[in-house]
Amino acid sequence: MLNMGSTWACEPRISRPKLLDMEALPRHQCLIYDGSPARYLRDLAGLARKKLEMNIRCLYLNSPPMVAGMRSYLAAAGIEVEREIGSGNLVLSSDRDHLVNGSFVVERMLNTLEDAVGEALNDGYKGLWASGDITWEFGGTNDFAKLLDYEWGLEELFRKQPALCGICQYHTDTLPSDAVSDALHAHRAIFINQTLSRLNPRYGGHRSPRNPSPGSCSPTVHSSPPGT
Repeated sequence: MLNMGSTWACEPRISRPKLLDMEALPRHQCLIYDGSPARYLRDLAGLARKKLEMNIRCLYLNSPPMVAGMRSYLAAAGIEVEREIGSGNLVLSSDRDHLVNGSFVVERMLNTLEDAVGEALNDGYKGLWASGDITWEFGGTNDFAKLLDYEWGLEELFRKQPALCGICQYHTDTLPSDAVSDALHAHRAIFINQTLSRLNPRYGGHRSPRNPSPGSCSPTVHSSPPGT
């Protein structure tokens, strides 16, 4: 996990991010990490279990190997995976139907997610928790020019749909540095583990991270195990 509280490039200018309970933080969060993704599946699976217990449908979107790994961690967390999938409570998917000729289309993805929220509510759930890997969602093209448009669109969708909550996954080993900067700029909170997240002092509203306000600077982040 990239420890957002370890070292900051301009530490005198900002305060240390505050740790809060998951329920007290914004519903649109990001997980930024390096190394093996498997290290963080346990916490995502634990959080998914809590959401399922709250009658919230859970959607996990990632590559086939990661979906298989998530399935294993969900089972280890005590979830009867096949039963939950069969009942519609849990959706594990590697589908990329939102891509058009291999290209990411912002509105298509946002519409797909909004429809999923509506379907969950119509099916009697309290809401939808969704977590998707950004590299997988964008089709593996390494073209993230639309990333900020997508994240701001997500911000608006989260405001519009109070029944929606979720975590955008950013695996730094598969992303350019600009994409990681955009992630920090576009999320109010950073996921630490299944019980804690941090308020993000780098959240910038609708200001462009490539044209920062005077006196701002980029954080220096380091990898560390989740929850530290």
